[in-house]
Amino acid sequence: MSEGGRPAIVIFGAAVQRGGRPSRMLTRRVRAACDVGRKLANPVYVASGGVGKFHPSEAAVMRRLLMRAHVPFEHILLDETATDTLSSVRAVRRLLEEHEITGPVYVATSKFHLPRCMILMRLAGFRPIACPPPSAPPSRRFFRRWFWRLREIPALATDVPLALLRRLFGRL
Repeated sequence: MSEGGRPAIVIFGAAVQRGGRPSRMLTRRVRAACDVGRKLANPVYVASGGVGKFHPSEAAVMRRLLMRAHVPFEHILLDETATDTLSSVRAVRRLLEEHEITGPVYVATSKFHLPRCMILMRLAGFRPIACPPPSAPPSRRFFRRWFWRLREIPALATDVPLALLRRLFGRL
């Protein structure tokens, strides 16, 4: 992707709670995206995340949060197919190509998740720029916070080789 053109801000999904309420983590990711978006000219927001334990999709909930933050509906692209980080990266790539978005690509996610997202986006052919992640921890509970951090180790060890194989065979 080139550095000219309309910028995109990719927001990686997080849990939706019962009744379609966004989790704190999801709300913070959207807020981080909006903070960066206010500094950019005409950004497109790409909300990526399918249906998890509860309906609606993570992407649909993010759209609702973005619209509450005064992001115009037509500036929001949804990927409701992604079930994990790697499938989000693949779906985002397709969406940006379909909509001919060629500008810089920003990544909005949590601090613990950011390294994996950045690596996978780079493997997908982007030169991603990290949005400053939310400063709040992913959970108030100590063990839950460490769960989120430690789960990135096997996730990174799985996703990177898969992305490399997909890239090798032209399927990333």
